Amino acid sequence: MGAVLFYHLTRRPLEATLPALLDKALAQGWRVAVRGTDPRRLDWLDDRLWLGEGFLPHGRAGGPFDADQPVLLTDAGDAPNDPACLMAVDGAPVAPDEARAMERTCILFDGNDPTAVEAARAQWRALTGAGLAAQYWSEESGRWEKKAGSGG
Repeated sequence: MGAVLFYHLTRRPLEATLPALLDKALAQGWRVAVRGTDPRRLDWLDDRLWLGEGFLPHGRAGGPFDADQPVLLTDAGDAPNDPACLMAVDGAPVAPDEARAMERTCILFDGNDPTAVEAARAQWRALTGAGLAAQYWSEESGRWEKKAGSGG
């Protein structure tokens, strides 16, 4: 059972933070599912990932090679690429059982959006209440720092 990491984005937007986290997950040898809630937003994010520095192999769910993708952007609950890491963005839900099955679950939320902050708090309560270990990371100081943890 892996940890759940909450990333409170206050200085850099999702499209700047996500590639660094994806690089780290891929360096661990993990396949990744990036789960969102809005297909148009995922299409936009897909475009941004292709425009970034370096090569970040990924695909958008719904293609013939979904199972082969190291990183798959999806708005569905199941990811056919058999991920070891789930990254939830824009308030996408994460069930305790699926977080338990992952090596790592990352929940990224916009700290400048009160609705997103409250949704992340609800996810924290639900996941830690189900016995999962969780960490809260903030970039408030200009670099990522672990601010809180729950042993699970």
